[in-house]
Amino acid sequence: MDLRQLFATNLRRVRHARKLSQEQLAHDAGVDRAYVSRVERAATYVGLEIIGKLADVLDVDPVEFFRRPSRPASRKRAE
Repeated sequence: MDLRQLFATNLRRVRHARKLSQEQLAHDAGVDRAYVSRVERAATYVGLEIIGKLADVLDVDPVEFFRRPSRPASRKRAE
């Protein structure tokens, strides 16, 4: 997964966890809603200033946007 896709996936996950719409996130961060949509689809690059604004609005450390998903624990076979 490239960094743009990783960022997009994590942004969407955190936004949903905070129960914010793209429109509300965009408004609070001072960016266009269509821009947030493009970022969440990994269709555009995002700059450091915007990463900071999104992190502030979502109340997360910016590093959260770059965390790789944890692998699910493997299940033990029933014997």
